[in-house]
Amino acid sequence: MSPNHSLQERLRQDGIDTLLVQFTDMHGCAKGKLVPLAHLDDVLGLGAGFAGPSIWGTGLPRTGPRSEYHAVGDPSTLQALPWMPRVARIVGDGHVGGQPFEACPRQVLRRAIARLGARGWVLRTGIEPEFFLLRRSAEGGWIPGDDQDRLDKPSYDLKSLGRQAGFLKELATTLQDCGLDVLQLDHEDAHGQYEVNFAYAESLASADHLMLFKLAAHALAETRGWVFSMMPKPFADQPGSGMHFHVSLWEAGADGVCLFDPGSGGDRLRTEPSVISPSAPTDGSARLPQPDLSRLGQHFIAGVLHHAPALAALAAPTVNSYKRLALSDSITGTTWAPVCIAHGPNNRTALVRTLPGRFEWRLPDAAANPYLVTAALIAAGLDGVDRRLDPGPPATEDLFELGPAGWKELGLPVLPTSLTQALDALEADGVVCAALGAELSREFLRLKRAEWSAWAGHVSAWELERYAAAF
Repeated sequence: MSPNHSLQERLRQDGIDTLLVQFTDMHGCAKGKLVPLAHLDDVLGLGAGFAGPSIWGTGLPRTGPRSEYHAVGDPSTLQALPWMPRVARIVGDGHVGGQPFEACPRQVLRRAIARLGARGWVLRTGIEPEFFLLRRSAEGGWIPGDDQDRLDKPSYDLKSLGRQAGFLKELATTLQDCGLDVLQLDHEDAHGQYEVNFAYAESLASADHLMLFKLAAHALAETRGWVFSMMPKPFADQPGSGMHFHVSLWEAGADGVCLFDPGSGGDRLRTEPSVISPSAPTDGSARLPQPDLSRLGQHFIAGVLHHAPALAALAAPTVNSYKRLALSDSITGTTWAPVCIAHGPNNRTALVRTLPGRFEWRLPDAAANPYLVTAALIAAGLDGVDRRLDPGPPATEDLFELGPAGWKELGLPVLPTSLTQALDALEADGVVCAALGAELSREFLRLKRAEWSAWAGHVSAWELERYAAAF
């Protein structure tokens, strides 16, 4: 009898006859194949097989035993898919040569989580994906799916929300049927842009949930003739799509407390004098109190700030991402994307927005791979904890209003302004590269530098209009 007979029978009784074995490539795209339920043992044992070099970011050869990539199913992720009758998704961890594959994004996050587990800690994240619903215009360009969505300040617009209520309600119901706790849905600050928030979870489960959300949203949008888009900034004059992370650190166990809460164990764990981070003031100025976070939490965000340039390569991983991370004009009056490296209490203009017992990391955009960016966040935060870095005084000012001159006066460094700058920072950052592993670091840098080169060599319509007849 099959070692997984009872599980197989339960799935069959639930009407499941096929498994969607899904993994995530380096770019954060869902990949996989359909496998009949009768082969559940294979999926949970050796795993579903794939040609390794056909997957972005593996760097695997075309021949030999290491040319095969196997996605070994994690049974805890089995979930029926409402939009695919009789099909259940199971998330796979990459294996090569019978061993966990170093460059599998989910394995990268597992390694980071193991570092937390060795200290008795668990990271919980609440990921807030923003996205666009787009369609092709008659001229072949991209426009919002709702052609009546034209307000100069469209945030929370109930008219457009009402017109898209069918899609949004179906998306929410689908996610709820898959076990996610959907908290809210709203119209965001650009035409055709929306956001769905679901409850926080342990960081691996949270990344799995994000990928499930993308699968569902793509499928449901397609039935309506729309394109679900997580492109960071499709419209130059409007805000782009972020994927903000709400982050908290907890003691392991059902009764574990939040270590970022002031007065928790997070204040007792680190009582030594702090080491001043390079971005903190060194003129002896008094530090403002940071009532929202424990000492451990402050060390953690200091690590996130210290490694921000390298983290940008993963959190803002496309050429287009850096058009979002800019102090540019917007029809709404703001872009809502961070530009300088700062933290502040409930400050949405800062890179890190601190809140009671947690912080919101506002750097990631919608194109970020949730597994890689979470693993890199953990590595940066633990470096801040281990070196007892100080985040410096909180920024209470509107940093968008201050502008570059104000940032310079406050001694606040800025984020990379292009993908190539971020890649240089990543390559020079041993902590973040170590979290990714040598294979994935090498492939990520290689492929993303090729992406930058392709962009740099492209002649755009803007260039032709500006220069073709100018000289």
